[in-house]
Amino acid sequence: MLANIKIVLVETSHPGNIGAVARAMKNMSMDNLCLVNPKIFPSADATSRASGADDILAGAKVYQTLPEAIADCQLVLGASARCRSISWPELTPRECAEKIIIHEPGNKVAILFGRENSGLKNHELDLCHFLLRIPCNSEYSSLNIAAAVQVVCYELFVAAGVQESSRVGDKGDIPLATAEQMESFYTHLHQALVDIDFMQPDQSNSIMRRLRRIYNRIHLDTKEVDILRGILRMSQGNKASNKRSQ
Repeated sequence: MLANIKIVLVETSHPGNIGAVARAMKNMSMDNLCLVNPKIFPSADATSRASGADDILAGAKVYQTLPEAIADCQLVLGASARCRSISWPELTPRECAEKIIIHEPGNKVAILFGRENSGLKNHELDLCHFLLRIPCNSEYSSLNIAAAVQVVCYELFVAAGVQESSRVGDKGDIPLATAEQMESFYTHLHQALVDIDFMQPDQSNSIMRRLRRIYNRIHLDTKEVDILRGILRMSQGNKASNKRSQ
Protein backbone atom coordinates (compact mmCIF):
# COMPACT_ATOMS: atom_id res chain seq x y z
CA MET A 1 0.00 0.00 0.00
CA LEU A 2 2.74 2.48 0.94
CA ALA A 3 4.81 1.36 -2.06
CA ASN A 4 2.35 3.18 -4.35
CA ILE A 5 3.23 6.53 -2.75
CA LYS A 6 6.08 8.62 -4.15
CA ILE A 7 7.83 11.24 -2.05
CA VAL A 8 8.99 13.77 -4.65
CA LEU A 9 11.62 16.39 -3.78
CA VAL A 10 11.79 19.27 -6.26
CA GLU A 11 15.15 20.96 -6.89
CA THR A 12 16.60 20.21 -3.46
CA SER A 13 19.59 22.49 -2.77
CA HIS A 14 21.32 20.68 0.09
CA PRO A 15 22.16 16.98 -0.38
CA GLY A 16 22.07 16.44 3.38
CA ASN A 17 18.33 17.11 3.27
CA ILE A 18 17.89 14.30 0.75
CA GLY A 19 19.61 11.92 3.18
CA ALA A 20 17.47 13.15 6.08
CA VAL A 21 14.32 12.61 4.02
CA ALA A 22 15.45 9.06 3.18
CA ARG A 23 15.90 8.36 6.90
CA ALA A 24 12.44 9.78 7.70
CA MET A 25 10.89 7.60 4.99
CA LYS A 26 12.59 4.41 6.15
CA ASN A 27 11.39 5.07 9.72
CA MET A 28 7.85 4.83 8.34
CA SER A 29 8.36 1.85 5.96
CA MET A 30 8.31 3.99 2.81
CA ASP A 31 10.92 3.61 0.08
CA ASN A 32 9.71 5.33 -3.09
CA LEU A 33 11.89 8.46 -3.28
CA CYS A 34 11.97 10.63 -6.42
CA LEU A 35 14.24 13.61 -7.02
CA VAL A 36 13.53 16.31 -9.57
CA ASN A 37 16.66 18.10 -10.77
CA PRO A 38 18.55 18.00 -7.41
CA LYS A 39 21.47 20.41 -7.18
CA ILE A 40 23.87 17.71 -5.90
CA PHE A 41 23.18 13.96 -5.95
CA PRO A 42 24.58 11.45 -5.19
CA SER A 43 26.57 12.91 -2.32
CA ALA A 44 28.52 11.79 0.73
CA ASP A 45 26.50 14.31 2.75
CA ALA A 46 23.29 12.60 1.71
CA THR A 47 24.66 9.18 2.66
CA SER A 48 25.86 10.48 6.02
CA ARG A 49 22.52 12.08 6.91
CA ALA A 50 20.63 8.98 5.79
CA SER A 51 22.05 7.14 8.83
CA GLY A 52 21.55 3.65 7.45
CA ALA A 53 18.81 4.39 4.92
CA ASP A 54 21.33 3.90 2.11
CA ASP A 55 18.94 1.56 0.29
CA ILE A 56 16.40 4.38 -0.05
CA LEU A 57 19.06 6.61 -1.62
CA ALA A 58 20.29 3.82 -3.88
CA GLY A 59 16.77 3.25 -5.18
CA ALA A 60 15.94 6.93 -5.61
CA LYS A 61 14.83 7.88 -9.12
CA VAL A 62 16.12 11.15 -10.60
CA TYR A 63 14.07 13.13 -13.12
CA GLN A 64 14.81 16.28 -15.08
CA THR A 65 11.25 17.63 -14.87
CA LEU A 66 8.32 17.35 -12.48
CA PRO A 67 5.80 16.18 -15.13
CA GLU A 68 8.10 13.21 -15.84
CA ALA A 69 8.21 12.31 -12.14
CA ILE A 70 4.43 12.27 -11.69
CA ALA A 71 3.33 11.08 -15.16
CA ASP A 72 2.01 7.72 -13.92
CA CYS A 73 0.31 9.08 -10.79
CA GLN A 74 -3.45 9.43 -10.33
CA LEU A 75 -3.34 11.63 -7.24
CA VAL A 76 -0.85 14.47 -6.74
CA LEU A 77 -0.52 16.56 -3.58
CA GLY A 78 1.80 19.53 -3.08
CA ALA A 79 3.12 20.56 0.33
CA SER A 80 3.09 24.30 0.95
CA ALA A 81 3.21 26.66 3.92
CA ARG A 82 2.39 29.80 1.93
CA CYS A 83 -1.02 31.26 1.15
CA ARG A 84 -1.79 31.54 -2.58
CA SER A 85 -3.71 34.17 -4.54
CA ILE A 86 -5.90 31.45 -6.06
CA SER A 87 -7.13 28.94 -3.51
CA TRP A 88 -6.36 25.23 -3.78
CA PRO A 89 -8.39 22.60 -1.94
CA GLU A 90 -6.36 21.80 1.17
CA LEU A 91 -5.73 18.71 3.28
CA THR A 92 -3.91 18.25 6.56
CA PRO A 93 -1.45 15.32 6.76
CA ARG A 94 -4.07 13.24 8.57
CA GLU A 95 -6.75 14.01 6.00
CA CYS A 96 -4.21 13.26 3.28
CA ALA A 97 -3.45 9.85 4.80
CA GLU A 98 -7.11 8.98 5.17
CA LYS A 99 -7.82 9.92 1.57
CA ILE A 100 -4.88 7.92 0.18
CA ILE A 101 -4.98 4.84 2.41
CA ILE A 102 -8.64 4.47 3.39
CA HIS A 103 -10.76 6.14 0.72
CA GLU A 104 -8.65 5.67 -2.42
CA PRO A 105 -6.36 2.66 -1.88
CA GLY A 106 -4.46 1.30 -4.86
CA ASN A 107 -3.96 4.60 -6.69
CA LYS A 108 -0.47 5.76 -7.53
CA VAL A 109 0.22 8.89 -5.50
CA ALA A 110 2.86 11.62 -5.56
CA ILE A 111 3.45 13.96 -2.63
CA LEU A 112 5.57 16.94 -3.65
CA PHE A 113 7.96 18.92 -1.47
CA GLY A 114 9.55 22.04 -2.93
CA ARG A 115 12.78 23.95 -2.59
CA GLU A 116 14.11 24.61 0.89
CA ASN A 117 14.00 28.39 0.51
CA SER A 118 10.92 28.95 -1.65
CA GLY A 119 8.82 25.76 -1.80
CA LEU A 120 6.73 24.87 -4.84
CA LYS A 121 5.96 27.40 -7.55
CA ASN A 122 2.42 28.10 -8.75
CA HIS A 123 2.91 26.29 -12.06
CA GLU A 124 4.02 23.22 -10.08
CA LEU A 125 0.97 23.41 -7.84
CA ASP A 126 -1.10 23.55 -11.02
CA LEU A 127 -0.21 19.87 -11.40
CA CYS A 128 -1.67 19.03 -7.96
CA HIS A 129 -5.13 17.92 -6.96
CA PHE A 130 -4.69 19.13 -3.38
CA LEU A 131 -2.45 21.41 -1.38
CA LEU A 132 -1.01 19.72 1.71
CA ARG A 133 -0.61 22.04 4.69
CA ILE A 134 0.89 21.01 8.04
CA PRO A 135 -0.75 22.84 10.97
CA CYS A 136 1.89 24.46 13.16
CA ASN A 137 2.79 27.61 15.09
CA SER A 138 1.54 30.56 13.02
CA GLU A 139 4.44 32.68 14.30
CA TYR A 140 7.03 30.12 13.18
CA SER A 141 5.59 27.98 10.41
CA SER A 142 8.74 27.11 8.43
CA LEU A 143 9.45 23.38 8.72
CA ASN A 144 12.69 21.69 7.68
CA ILE A 145 11.92 19.56 4.64
CA ALA A 146 12.85 16.32 6.41
CA ALA A 147 10.60 17.24 9.35
CA ALA A 148 7.72 17.93 6.96
CA VAL A 149 8.24 14.59 5.22
CA GLN A 150 8.42 12.82 8.61
CA VAL A 151 5.04 14.25 9.68
CA VAL A 152 3.34 13.21 6.44
CA CYS A 153 4.94 9.74 6.34
CA TYR A 154 3.97 9.12 9.97
CA GLU A 155 0.30 9.78 9.21
CA LEU A 156 0.48 7.50 6.17
CA PHE A 157 2.15 4.77 8.24
CA VAL A 158 -0.55 4.98 10.92
CA ALA A 159 -3.38 5.00 8.36
CA ALA A 160 -1.88 1.95 6.64
CA GLY A 161 -2.47 0.02 9.86
CA VAL A 162 -6.24 0.55 9.64
CA GLN A 163 -8.12 -2.74 9.22
CA GLU A 164 -9.49 -3.65 5.79
CA SER A 165 -13.05 -3.62 7.10
CA SER A 166 -12.84 0.08 7.91
CA ARG A 167 -12.11 1.13 4.33
CA VAL A 168 -14.84 3.19 2.75
CA GLY A 169 -16.00 3.56 -0.84
CA ASP A 170 -15.66 1.68 -4.08
CA LYS A 171 -13.99 3.36 -7.04
CA GLY A 172 -15.12 0.61 -9.44
CA ASP A 173 -13.12 -0.89 -12.27
CA ILE A 174 -12.28 2.34 -14.12
CA PRO A 175 -8.90 3.76 -13.04
CA LEU A 176 -8.42 7.41 -12.26
CA ALA A 177 -6.68 9.51 -14.91
CA THR A 178 -2.92 9.82 -14.50
CA ALA A 179 -1.09 13.15 -14.32
CA GLU A 180 0.13 12.62 -17.89
CA GLN A 181 -3.42 12.03 -19.14
CA MET A 182 -4.66 15.12 -17.30
CA GLU A 183 -1.91 17.29 -18.79
CA SER A 184 -2.88 16.10 -22.28
CA PHE A 185 -6.50 16.97 -21.46
CA TYR A 186 -5.54 20.47 -20.26
CA THR A 187 -3.50 21.08 -23.41
CA HIS A 188 -6.49 19.99 -25.51
CA LEU A 189 -8.89 22.09 -23.41
CA HIS A 190 -6.73 25.20 -23.83
CA GLN A 191 -6.55 24.77 -27.60
CA ALA A 192 -10.28 24.09 -27.87
CA LEU A 193 -11.15 27.24 -25.90
CA VAL A 194 -8.95 29.28 -28.22
CA ASP A 195 -10.44 27.58 -31.32
CA ILE A 196 -14.02 28.40 -30.30
CA ASP A 197 -13.05 32.01 -29.45
CA PHE A 198 -13.84 31.60 -25.76
CA MET A 199 -10.51 33.17 -24.83
CA GLN A 200 -7.46 34.73 -26.39
CA PRO A 201 -4.02 33.11 -25.97
CA ASP A 202 -2.71 36.06 -23.94
CA GLN A 203 -5.61 35.79 -21.48
CA SER A 204 -5.32 32.08 -20.84
CA ASN A 205 -3.17 31.72 -17.71
CA SER A 206 -5.71 32.85 -15.13
CA ILE A 207 -8.63 31.08 -16.80
CA MET A 208 -6.75 27.82 -17.22
CA ARG A 209 -5.55 27.92 -13.62
CA ARG A 210 -9.13 28.21 -12.40
CA LEU A 211 -10.31 25.47 -14.76
CA ARG A 212 -7.59 23.21 -13.38
CA ARG A 213 -8.96 23.83 -9.89
CA ILE A 214 -12.41 22.76 -11.05
CA TYR A 215 -11.35 19.54 -12.77
CA ASN A 216 -8.82 18.59 -10.08
CA ARG A 217 -11.56 18.83 -7.45
CA ILE A 218 -13.68 16.38 -9.46
CA HIS A 219 -10.79 13.91 -9.83
CA LEU A 220 -11.62 12.46 -13.24
CA ASP A 221 -11.29 8.83 -14.22
CA THR A 222 -9.98 7.73 -17.63
CA LYS A 223 -13.45 7.25 -19.12
CA GLU A 224 -14.54 10.73 -18.05
CA VAL A 225 -11.42 12.24 -19.63
CA ASP A 226 -12.19 10.41 -22.89
CA ILE A 227 -15.77 11.76 -22.86
CA LEU A 228 -14.63 15.34 -22.23
CA ARG A 229 -12.00 15.16 -24.96
CA GLY A 230 -14.66 13.84 -27.35
CA ILE A 231 -16.82 16.88 -26.52
CA LEU A 232 -13.82 19.16 -27.16
CA ARG A 233 -13.11 17.54 -30.53
CA MET A 234 -16.77 17.90 -31.55
CA SER A 235 -16.80 21.57 -30.49
CA GLN A 236 -13.64 22.28 -32.47
CA GLY A 237 -15.08 20.49 -35.53
CA ASN A 238 -18.37 22.40 -35.39
CA LYS A 239 -16.56 25.70 -35.08
CA ALA A 240 -14.39 24.90 -38.12
CA SER A 241 -17.49 23.87 -40.14
CA ASN A 242 -19.31 27.09 -39.27
CA LYS A 243 -16.34 29.16 -40.39
CA ARG A 244 -16.21 27.34 -43.75
CA SER A 245 -19.93 27.86 -44.35
CA GLN A 246 -19.79 31.62 -43.70
